[in-house]
Amino acid sequence: MPTLILILAAACAGDVAVEHVVVYRQPGRFGGWPANHGIWSWGNEILVGFSAGYHKDLGPARHNIDHDKPEEHLLARSRDGGTTWSIENPAAKGVLLGTAGMRHGKVPPEYTEPELVDCPGGIDFTHPDFAMTCRMAGTHTGTSRFYYSYDRGHSWKGPFRLPLFDQPGIAARTDYVVNGPHDCLLFLTSAKGNSREGRPICVRTIDGAKMWTLVSLIGPEPQGYSIMPSTVRLGRWELLTTIRRLEETPARRSWIEAWKSDDDGKSWTYLNDPVPDTGEGNPPHLIKLTDGRLCLAYGHRAPPFGIFTRLSSDAGASWSDPIALRSDGGGRDIGYPRCVERPDGRVVVIYYFWDEKRGSERYIGATLWTPPREKSKR
Repeated sequence: MPTLILILAAACAGDVAVEHVVVYRQPGRFGGWPANHGIWSWGNEILVGFSAGYHKDLGPARHNIDHDKPEEHLLARSRDGGTTWSIENPAAKGVLLGTAGMRHGKVPPEYTEPELVDCPGGIDFTHPDFAMTCRMAGTHTGTSRFYYSYDRGHSWKGPFRLPLFDQPGIAARTDYVVNGPHDCLLFLTSAKGNSREGRPICVRTIDGAKMWTLVSLIGPEPQGYSIMPSTVRLGRWELLTTIRRLEETPARRSWIEAWKSDDDGKSWTYLNDPVPDTGEGNPPHLIKLTDGRLCLAYGHRAPPFGIFTRLSSDAGASWSDPIALRSDGGGRDIGYPRCVERPDGRVVVIYYFWDEKRGSERYIGATLWTPPREKSKR
């Protein structure tokens, strides 16, 4: 598939030059939700997961995907720092990287879902070509699973069962922090006590994923939901996680919240709201840049519909004004970003998008940009 590149200028906190790249776009198809899958990088080689269903016009307030047709879980790979991409289908090699309980479509009939088993342990999380993806079972009260790879996602082992951790259910997306060869923290969304979504939790393994233990619940149980954490390590004991939040009362509000731990995830303190308003709501993705700053990417599901970032130079204590990477979205069916930093300092942000200028299909796009030097604001 040819890759389309557009070069635009965008700014809210200072002009930044951006390149917009089409990662996956097919007539009649729906490309969506990289945040539900994961992203990994090895230098200029980048791998990202996403869903590929079939487009169906269901109106401006819904995801325009045909729920009665198959949904595939695909991978996009770039070997040149995000400029060009190729598409891979792990199911063709016998690994579905998804579940029969898909949220938006059906498993393609030619694929058989592998049996869910317990992991024997011994995973080396520090392997130079390691990748792990964590997936939910289509509902927030289901049993989640994970897969791992030692060859940069060309082949995968799994699915392996994740425990319920004495919760009504676990809705896993990919968010992990590696501590050592067999030591890893995993950040998940559990169902609330009433079996509705959701609240974030921190779990840990020290034996290469044979046993997982609950380390902590992050924040109080909300009336609405607190889901889809994205976490970075700030120091030996310090962690920062950003969380998608929604409350219906006293007025409906969606935002991104930050929590900090000073004891390696055992307890958490509310820090601030890096993004006070995300419109209808969108998950964050947080990364730590090589210069020490934090970069937070998110979709904005209200006018102007688009993909934005904010920066922090003080470990999340304050955040820059929003930087608009693009604000030309056709509506609310956008976002769910994942991002990585290239060796040259440019950041690649990948998301799903649609704009009326190029038709109605939702597609996977990427924006390449260099974070500007600027002072964070309280």
